[in-house]
Amino acid sequence: MRIFRLLILLCVITSCAAQPEKINGLSFVAAPDAIDESHTKPVVNVGANYTAIMPFGFIRNLEHPEIAHNTDRQWYGETRAGAKQYIEELRKKQIKIMVKPQIWVWRGEFTGYIKMTNEADWKTLEESYSKFILEYADLAQETKAEILCIGTELENFVKERPDYWNSLIKKIKTIYKGQLTYAANWDEFKRTPFWSELDYIGVDAYFPVSDQQTPTVEECKAGWQKHKTVIKSLSDTHNKPVLFTEYGYRSMDYTGKEPWESDHTIKSLNFEGQTNATQALFEEFWNEEWFAGGFIWKWFHNYDRSGGEKDNQFTPQNKPVEMVLQTFYKTN
Repeated sequence: MRIFRLLILLCVITSCAAQPEKINGLSFVAAPDAIDESHTKPVVNVGANYTAIMPFGFIRNLEHPEIAHNTDRQWYGETRAGAKQYIEELRKKQIKIMVKPQIWVWRGEFTGYIKMTNEADWKTLEESYSKFILEYADLAQETKAEILCIGTELENFVKERPDYWNSLIKKIKTIYKGQLTYAANWDEFKRTPFWSELDYIGVDAYFPVSDQQTPTVEECKAGWQKHKTVIKSLSDTHNKPVLFTEYGYRSMDYTGKEPWESDHTIKSLNFEGQTNATQALFEEFWNEEWFAGGFIWKWFHNYDRSGGEKDNQFTPQNKPVEMVLQTFYKTN
C-alpha cells in the first residue's frame, strides 16, 4: 500500500512538473520616455510574469513597400534603443520578454490588408520587412528574450508570399535562438501556413462571443465554444501550444460583439461587460494544458494616469477588470 501511495505521489509530482508556467502577459505600450522602477512595479503588482515589448515600423499606406523603423522621429519606446531599455528595466523585476515588432499603417489602416500591386514592390517590401524583423531578432538574441513574434496580423502578405516567409523564418533562426511565434488575427490563424516551423500558434484573440449590451460570464463562455473547438483542433494538428499574443475587451457596451473595435468615437462606458468577458476568457482557457497563456491588450507605462473610471478603451488599468486580471495571474 505504501509503495502504491508513493507511485501516485510520484505521478502527481511528475504531472505538475510537466505543466509549464502560464504566460501571464501584458502588452507594454511603447512611450516617448525611458522607464524606471515606478513603471515596472505595477507590472509586478498585477501578477504578470511576461511583457510584450513592441517596437514599431511605419508604412505610408497599404500599397507602400518601404517600412521606416528605428529612426529619430519615433517615440523612444518604439526604437531599438528604447525597446532594449524597457527590457533591461523589466528584467530587474524578473519579468520575461516577448519582443513583438509591429507595423503601423498611416491613419491606422488594418495591416492585414497590406498588398503590393506589382512584383517589384513585393520584392521591396520583402527586403524592407526583413531588415525590420531581423533588427529585432538581433535585439531579442542580445537581450535573451524568451519569445520573438515574427509578425502581427499580416494575412495578405503571408498569403501572397509564402516562400518569402519560409525563407525569413530560416534567416531568423540563424540569428535568434529562442522561441518563435506569429500573431495571427482571430479570423486568420486557421489559414496561417507555417505553424509547424514555430513554437507557438499565436492568435490575437478578438473573437466575437456575445451580442449583448452587457454580456454575462456564462454568455461569453457559451460564445467561446465554437471558437475554442477550432483553436484546440489546430493545436492538436500541429502539436503546438496556443498563445494569445493579444487578448482583451474594451470597457464599453457590446464589448463581446466585435472585440477588435477600436473606434474612438464610441462613447459608451461599461465596466461590467469588460469584467465579465475577461473572466470568461480566463475560465475557458487558463486551465487548459494546450494553452500557453497570453498578453492582455494593453498596458501603459504611466500607471497612475492610465485607464480609470472615464476610460472606455482596452486597458485594464485602474478599472474593476484589473482585479480579475490580478486574481488569475497570481493564482495561475
